[in-house]
Amino acid sequence: MLHTLAVYVDNKPGVLNRVASLFRRRAFNIESLTVGHTETDGVSRMTVVVETDEYGARRLEAHLYKLVPVRRVDNITAAPQISRDLALVKVSATGESRTHIMQLVDVYRARVVDVSPDSLVVETTGTEDKIDSLVEVLRPFGIIEIVRTGRIAMVRGTSATDRAPKRNGYHAAVPAADASAGSV
Repeated sequence: MLHTLAVYVDNKPGVLNRVASLFRRRAFNIESLTVGHTETDGVSRMTVVVETDEYGARRLEAHLYKLVPVRRVDNITAAPQISRDLALVKVSATGESRTHIMQLVDVYRARVVDVSPDSLVVETTGTEDKIDSLVEVLRPFGIIEIVRTGRIAMVRGTSATDRAPKRNGYHAAVPAADASAGSV
């Protein structure tokens, strides 16, 4: 199952490498990774999508808390959320095909952001499935280039993601995932 983790980190050089290396060392493949500034100065948010079971997600969360630049980790997989991907698609477009492509773009609620004599650049946002569908519809016209972001996600409603107690600006130790497992 795909799990979505919101990881809040100090905005400093090398932090992305440390987080990605943790996933590599633990043999987890990152399906999607996006990083951006947050509403708090000096803090960035990583939205990481990883294929694992519930136990693996809890292990990853516990290991992430051990990294000094990590301030907070929220597994928002089960929470009601809004998630989006972004894609730019450069497609061959001349003469009659240009009109047809522009009509398809409207159907997908995408938009043309650049026009040249031989091509169009289409910007689209939505679920991964929606973007895949648009790409397949545009493929017969001749796709020249595609650039895609990873998933971004936010919990619905007025509250922010869960806030665990902090100690000296960082989270307190994460409790054991399963007390019956015999961990000390």
